[in-house]
Amino acid sequence: MVFDDTVNSKILKFADDTKIYHSVDSMEGIQSMRVDLRNLILWSKEWQMLFNVGKCKVMHLGYNNPKVNYIMEATRLQKSERKEI
Repeated sequence: MVFDDTVNSKILKFADDTKIYHSVDSMEGIQSMRVDLRNLILWSKEWQMLFNVGKCKVMHLGYNNPKVNYIMEATRLQKSERKEI
């Protein structure tokens, strides 16, 4: 299983940092993001490169974003707040 092939979202990787992102404006988008998170966990277990779920966060952007909760390894991801400049 290749990491990039298991995720439908766009992926940014640098060293040990991974970000996935995609537009979430419907129930299908929400479900797709949840499936991507589940697939990331499955991949990380297979390759024994576990995510530090305590450091994982979700950032909601846009006024119409439904701001739903996402879970990794039975842990609800913390929401990262965007700082106003």
